[in-house]
Amino acid sequence: MTDEHTAHVLDFFTPRAADWDSRFPDDGPAYATAAGMLGLRQGDAVLDAGCGTGRALPALRAAVGPGGTVLGADLTPAMLDAAVRAGRADSGTLLRADVARLPLRDGALDAVFGAGLISHLARPEADLAELARVVRPGGVLALFHPIGRAALAARHGRPVTDDDLRAEPRLRVLLTDAGWRLHSYTDEDDRFLALAVRRA
Repeated sequence: MTDEHTAHVLDFFTPRAADWDSRFPDDGPAYATAAGMLGLRQGDAVLDAGCGTGRALPALRAAVGPGGTVLGADLTPAMLDAAVRAGRADSGTLLRADVARLPLRDGALDAVFGAGLISHLARPEADLAELARVVRPGGVLALFHPIGRAALAARHGRPVTDDDLRAEPRLRVLLTDAGWRLHSYTDEDDRFLALAVRRA
């Protein structure tokens, strides 16, 4: 991630961190459902990449149990502070880290969860390849948003376009080039969820 992109991310998220959860108060069940789609088992290791206020961390902890590893990585200190205030640090270890350069060994994880992540990646293919690096072959990536592409575009006052990174044809190629295989794709009004498997 470039310094310019880092500054942009911090400028966007820092002032929004304090009231982020209150702006989207009904998203909790959708996060829990999406986290459940990772197929995690007791004792697994999972990363919430770009964890924000950590809304997925309790569901991820429940899935891997007390013997599993749950990490939440985010670039914005204010978001991590909000996660601590919300009590979500009890569910996982919080790291200030750039998903483009994760402080993890190759194949350390069984899965990665990324909510609203892809649109904030500076170099999508390279950054998704970095996520692939830290996941074992056969591990899973979940790219999630609590509303679908059309609803999100309407919220921001713009049309849905085929060049959106989340459009299925574009996302499929992007994931393939980064070391993943798109396994399933859901784009509905109340949920976007793409599940990919780490190729050997």
